[in-house]
Amino acid sequence: MKKQLLINYEDVISLDNLLSAWQEFVVGKKSKLDVQQFSINLMDNILSLHRELVNNSYRHGGYHGFYITDPKLRHIHKASVRDRLLHHAIYRQLYSFFATVFIVDLYSCQLGKGTHKAINRFREFNYKVSKNNTKTVWVLKCDIKRFFDSIDHQILINILQEHISDSKILSLLSNIITSFKSLPGKGLPLGNLTSQLLVNIYMDKFDQFIKHKLKVKYYIRYADDFVFFSQDRQQLLDLIRYIKDFLFKELKLTIHPQKLFLQTVASGVDFLGWIHFPDYRILRTKTKQRIINRLQGGCTKQSLQSYLGLLQHGNTYKLQCELLVDYLDNKEVYFGNGGDK
Repeated sequence: MKKQLLINYEDVISLDNLLSAWQEFVVGKKSKLDVQQFSINLMDNILSLHRELVNNSYRHGGYHGFYITDPKLRHIHKASVRDRLLHHAIYRQLYSFFATVFIVDLYSCQLGKGTHKAINRFREFNYKVSKNNTKTVWVLKCDIKRFFDSIDHQILINILQEHISDSKILSLLSNIITSFKSLPGKGLPLGNLTSQLLVNIYMDKFDQFIKHKLKVKYYIRYADDFVFFSQDRQQLLDLIRYIKDFLFKELKLTIHPQKLFLQTVASGVDFLGWIHFPDYRILRTKTKQRIINRLQGGCTKQSLQSYLGLLQHGNTYKLQCELLVDYLDNKEVYFGNGGDK
């Protein structure tokens, strides 16, 4: 019996939850035109949304599509303010439950986790598997092809049914899931807050398979990027078939053939923007160049501090010094030596 969500539909759609969700949603968005327009008649708009949810007449609207470079080109789909408000209301009720379901070593879209915790866990696993760098460690790194576009709606709904018994919550989630498609019956929009939670719920089936069926101890996942550690190269080679078969048969997902790597940590493993070695990590060359290019386009104290904060998570002392010399122009900015010299 899978762990069950205990909240009900009324908890999700309550005015208290919608109002609290608005307070969270509006942070950093008050200057946006669509948010300002919604705010003019805020209570009327929230009451209207609440009525539709109560009488089950709510239907998710369409999306506005646009592209961003992050660093690769991504197609973002943005819902209306009222729909995004509902996404926040759902997320704040469901997240804490599913966070207890997920494996410990899931780091994407998790409160208190993120990329920095993930790369620190990478280093920790390397030390454990290598017996403090006395043994060779192999890493199998995988990436899922067209991840968000490939999420199967019906499979996702079936997975949700394993944890949620309230038919109205399931119907509401189905309404949101089916409001977007990249292919018939497939795809979640990158712009939805709910999508971040839903893809983790979808992939949790894979995580549980890895941990409980294959009994892999050293495994880290961040969204659709995941790595396995072992002293035994053949053991990781043998894993590939099981991984591919499960993802395809159970989740209709495919490993990207050009982003599957099996290599030693000593040779440098590219994971989450950093190249990881046994005793240190350095920025990926493209990431380093992107930071330099952005700062050359206009360096503010805030942007420089932000990048210095990122760089302190690796062995980037020389790069930090270069940025200070080239862009500070003798301005006083907080600086820590971060990493080894």
